[in-house]
Formats: sequence, C-alpha cells, structure tokens
Amino acid sequence: MQRAGNGTRFHYCNLTSAFCNAFSTTAEIGTDTNLSLLEVTGLTRRFGGLVAVSRLDFAVEGGEIVGLIGPNGAGKTTVFSLLTGFLRPDSGHIVFDSAPLVGLSPHRICLLGLVRTFQNLKPFLHLTIRENVTVGALARTADRTLSARYAAEALEWLGLTDMADHLPNELPIGHLKMLEIAKALATQPRLLLLDEPYAGLTPTEGAQLGDLLQRIRKKGVTICLIEHVMRFVMAVCDRIVVLHHGEKIAEGHPTAVASDPAVIKAYLGKAYAGS
Repeated sequence: MQRAGNGTRFHYCNLTSAFCNAFSTTAEIGTDTNLSLLEVTGLTRRFGGLVAVSRLDFAVEGGEIVGLIGPNGAGKTTVFSLLTGFLRPDSGHIVFDSAPLVGLSPHRICLLGLVRTFQNLKPFLHLTIRENVTVGALARTADRTLSARYAAEALEWLGLTDMADHLPNELPIGHLKMLEIAKALATQPRLLLLDEPYAGLTPTEGAQLGDLLQRIRKKGVTICLIEHVMRFVMAVCDRIVVLHHGEKIAEGHPTAVASDPAVIKAYLGKAYAGS
C-alpha cells in the first residue's frame, strides 16, 4: 500500500508479469477495422461572434491513424473538446461506434472508449507516476487489482516502469508527455485523441513516439492526432484533415494534402512545398 500526498490510500497487486498481456481488453473490442468508428457531421461551435468550428464533416475508420492539422487558431483543439464532451456544439452530430455523443459528459464518453490527451500537461503532482496512471485505469474499472494491471501495462508500454514510484516533478518533459499518453491508455480506449504529442520531444524521442503509435494501432486502438511537426505527421498518418479558420479545406492521403495549393497557402507555405 502507498499513501498519496493528500492522504488517499492506493493498493497495488504484485504482478508476476509486467506486460500482463498488454491491452488484451482493447484488442478484443477493436479488432474490426473496417467500420467507421467516428463520424462527425455539420459540427459547429461559436464563441460569441467567433465561429471556432464551422460545419465540419469527417470520419475516422477503425485502425487508422488520422492527422488533424492547420495553423494556430484553426479550431483543432476545439474539435477534440467537442468530441470528448468538454464543450457542447451549437449544431452538428458526433457518432462514435453508432452511439450519439452530443450531450454526454466526458466521463461517459471515456467509458465508451473515446479518450483524449491535452497540450498542457497537468499531472497530479502529489501522486507518483504509478498513481497518476492508476487514476486513468480507475476510470475504466473500480476493481483495484484490475486497475493496477491496466496501469502496469500502460507504464510498460510507455517506458515508465523504472520511474513509476517517482513524482512528476522529477521527470523531464519527454517523460511527462509519455505519462499523459499512459494515463489515457490505462482507460482502455478504442479511439485515442492525441493533442500535439510530439511537442517538446527530441528527434530521437519523436522517432520512438512514432514506433509507439504503430504498436498501439496494432493492438486495436485507433488514433487521431493534432500535430504541427509535418515530418512526423507525414511519417505516421494514413490520412490528414486540414482546418483553417474552423473550416475543413482539405482531406486525404498525406502526400496529396501536402501538395494541395490551398493547404500550402493557408498553412505549409511555399518553403515546405519546395522542400
């Protein structure tokens, strides 16, 4: 047993295998990769006179890695907040595996298997890395033995096992980014939304992140990510959706999108197009 800084007690089982058949539950529910897992139609959100997202249509198929890109202020993070219930759209529909999401709370959407990370890292500073990830697992199950298993699996996958008993303020930024993903994975998601996962990483850490995303995908977890590092987006994404001023201006294979004149003008610039 360990005691967190606020006096809360946490119990953990003694695991004979750190790997514990990683993501066995997710793999079972995410094996059919031929269905549209997420469908968004006519999604609109206004903040006063500002239309942050305007009549957005897009879908994510099971098994894909989809990139959501665009300049700062394009509405990308707002879309993630709408998908996960942190914001409610003014109009439009969000359907996840045939279930309508509009009006559901974030924790209900999490239980359905749709989970996000955040740009701004805010771990529980008074909890250890293991306890932080266990909080994510407890969103999926109240069983302490099972939640400990889910946490151990996520820690193993993200390379955090050796520092599991450290506090977050003892970790560099690269490991804190991995902690954010580990918390999300511990909820056993079916669709994982990653908000700028590459930001703050070294090129070596970025390459490791790309490998990690491919391994997560192979375990049955679909991924949609926001990212500005185009070499990373081009390397890992099957398809890209481009936003500008809240509207979709392009969608398709990374190579086709990167050569689209509208995308070059609004976001990539001529320098990138000529590289």
